Amino acid sequence: MAATVTVEPAGRCLWDEPVRIAVRGLAPGQPVTLRASLRDEKGALFRAHARYRADATGQLDLERAPALGGSFAGLEPMGLLWALEPDKPLWRILKRDVQTPFAVQLEVLDGHEPDPGRLLGRAVHERAFLGPGVRREPVRAGRVRGTLFLPPGPGPFPGVIDIFGVGGGLLEYRASLLASHGFATLALAYYDFDDLPTRLDSIHLDYFEEAVSYMLQHTQVKGPGIGLLGISLGADICLSMASFLKNISATVSINGSGVSGSADIHYKQTCLP
Repeated sequence: MAATVTVEPAGRCLWDEPVRIAVRGLAPGQPVTLRASLRDEKGALFRAHARYRADATGQLDLERAPALGGSFAGLEPMGLLWALEPDKPLWRILKRDVQTPFAVQLEVLDGHEPDPGRLLGRAVHERAFLGPGVRREPVRAGRVRGTLFLPPGPGPFPGVIDIFGVGGGLLEYRASLLASHGFATLALAYYDFDDLPTRLDSIHLDYFEEAVSYMLQHTQVKGPGIGLLGISLGADICLSMASFLKNISATVSINGSGVSGSADIHYKQTCLP
């Protein structure tokens, strides 16, 4: 191997942190193929590749060099990461243990796909979900089940409740990343986790109201309001919370619905069928 693959900043980075990928030690104008690969926690393989040409000094900087084809084309400095696709159809990258990073293998090969030549250089880049100093606290408070992520420092911090969709269980990867950006974030489970119901037949907002109260009573959470972040059914729940509950200051709906489409929503004497 004759080339050096570098990633800046060096060392472990957060999953949502941009990095600069470069290759040194190539011949002037040399055609090369860059490949990225990642295995998820179940061993499923994700891959991306792109064709490039080194500059007149034998260097390749993805912030300046456009991809000439492959998984993407054009100037895409992070393309090798966002374009990762599964070998297994319809599989998605899902991080369940945020306390360990994903390892992305980067390779540079001589020539262009579909027939690249010998391997010229390799690097392993770790992308983490739990930033330095972020505190992870499992939550069992009354009926509330989830995990609270607190940013480094003394606080208090603005509070966010993060709610996922119909898959149930508890996913922490979004909440852990938000904590690295200064938000005290509760990843909230509402079914098929711990001692919560295994099925979701109806949605009772009093449970989510209890989660809001938990956050506002926490010494590390700065009131007077809580932000909500939800996707799919979780977004529907967030919109219902914002409609019926007090102390909701902001709501982000990702792929949510304008109606109660999955289950009856109950709050006190009100039912939305």
